[in-house]
Amino acid sequence: MPINITMPALSPTMEEGNLAKWLVKEGDTVKSGDVIAEIETDKATMEVEAVDEGTVAKIVVPAGTEGVKVNALIAVLAGEGEDVGAAASGAGSAAPAPKAEAAAAPKAETAPAQSAPAAAPVPAAAPPAASVDANRTFSSPLARRLAKEAGIDLSAVAGSGPHGRVVKSDVEAAVAGGGAKAAPPAAAAPQAAAAPAPVAKGASEEAVLKLFEPGSYELVPHDGMRKTIARRLVESKQTVPHFYVTVDCELDALLALRTQLNDAAPKSKDGVPAYKLSVNDMVIKAMALALRDVPDANVSWTESNMVKHKHADVGVAVSIPGGLITPIVRNAETKTLSVISNEMKDLGKRAKDRKLKPEEYQGGTTSVSNMGMMGVKDFAAVINPPHATILAVGAGEQRVIVKKGEMAIATVMSVTLSTDHRCVDGALGAQLLQAFKGYIENPMGMLV
Repeated sequence: MPINITMPALSPTMEEGNLAKWLVKEGDTVKSGDVIAEIETDKATMEVEAVDEGTVAKIVVPAGTEGVKVNALIAVLAGEGEDVGAAASGAGSAAPAPKAEAAAAPKAETAPAQSAPAAAPVPAAAPPAASVDANRTFSSPLARRLAKEAGIDLSAVAGSGPHGRVVKSDVEAAVAGGGAKAAPPAAAAPQAAAAPAPVAKGASEEAVLKLFEPGSYELVPHDGMRKTIARRLVESKQTVPHFYVTVDCELDALLALRTQLNDAAPKSKDGVPAYKLSVNDMVIKAMALALRDVPDANVSWTESNMVKHKHADVGVAVSIPGGLITPIVRNAETKTLSVISNEMKDLGKRAKDRKLKPEEYQGGTTSVSNMGMMGVKDFAAVINPPHATILAVGAGEQRVIVKKGEMAIATVMSVTLSTDHRCVDGALGAQLLQAFKGYIENPMGMLV
């Protein structure tokens, strides 16, 4: 029997991915554990390993295909002793074209396309759904997304798929022909008016473009990462009641200790130090220790329970091309500064290369966003659920302060804590910040 290779779910929330690259070709022999492909999600590029042995009989979804659904058939292996040609012909119609919607076939589906009528019970249920909600025209997920982005009314598009299903090529043809534009609001069905407004829906692209002279701009399509960031930020600001607390921290003692520790770092034969601490490394450690000292703030909100975490897993915002990702330093309160520093260098590099594993950026109990290195004095960050807090770190700068009634110069850093007021109220947030400030201004406490 042919062995199906399907689009893996690389994280619990993954619904689709882009098949970036095949590392094997048809006719190659693979064994369990061989890396055969690279899959791009909205956050990272992941390697896919073969779990069976065999010969690559057919690559169903070519490299570069976007929007391939989880569990969609992407390739077929011929098992030991099996005819490769027979395995390839049996899978040839599982995905008739390198379109994302074609990859949405179930994992076990290997029958030729002519057998599609056997699935008639599913489309037979589609007309009643369409009569209830005009927005649910029988169509592929990719076709619906493309139609929404192009302002196309799917109900006016003739479907060429099985049982009149609207597929990607139908939408592309409608866009090219300039027809089937979405009806104006006045023509909407009565029940549509009662539907809730879409989350984060701004002015339509058509309305925005009317404000600018033709030829004075270019359109850059949103990639999966940017769409995910936009959706999560809007959800956070709309569903999480943000509360902000700001304190100023003196950095002179911390900077002096950092210099001492870096000077004392062991060096290799090539003169490379074993570690090189940054202010951000010490901020991560201070935040983790503060959460250890104020455990009531190391929480996540759910509708039924307060989730109290036993460790401080600190996510650190890293800017990458096209967006942002927060690799996580797990159990940061238990790690030395040198371990945190080296771990962050590794995580940061792989984040920029989009090589992080899902478990390295999903979860966490808090976040740190440091824009001080960019010269930003202070700012307020948006909470990344399920976190209840995020610390926004500004630049350290020399300021005039008053000590014992006299003016003095000190290096001062402003930090702002954003809290989910449902579980970390103002007083608790202030307590957490005071604990953080204590470690920053008396940094020897981070070494014991």
